[in-house]
Amino acid sequence: MTQCPMKSLFERIGGIDAIRATVVKLYERLLTDGRLSPFFEGIDIETLRRSQNAFLTMATGGPNNYTGEGLRHAHARLVKVGLSDEHFDAVITHMGEAMSELGVEKSLINEAAALVETTRADVLNK
Repeated sequence: MTQCPMKSLFERIGGIDAIRATVVKLYERLLTDGRLSPFFEGIDIETLRRSQNAFLTMATGGPNNYTGEGLRHAHARLVKVGLSDEHFDAVITHMGEAMSELGVEKSLINEAAALVETTRADVLNK
């Protein structure tokens, strides 16, 4: 008897529709958080959302259509103006709350948070 391989996180959270809904809710939260909103001044949010959709799709095991910059380069300007662990933690919290609002199981939210955690050093240029 052959065993089916475990589905990717992308599939288990609901695929592209779930990623898109999460990104919409995530940016609603980020843009209204006074600690984080200054980092988005002058940024084309729609372009950023499209890039984030592609990145999260790829990172969670979905199709790789991400063509954006590497994480270090993309965030270097933000680190220079103060992006820190506190901000990174806030983004993870907002992502988890957005996913929770969408009915994603806590275990999958924790798995997504652990995945995002693996990017901390690159995002913060450490």
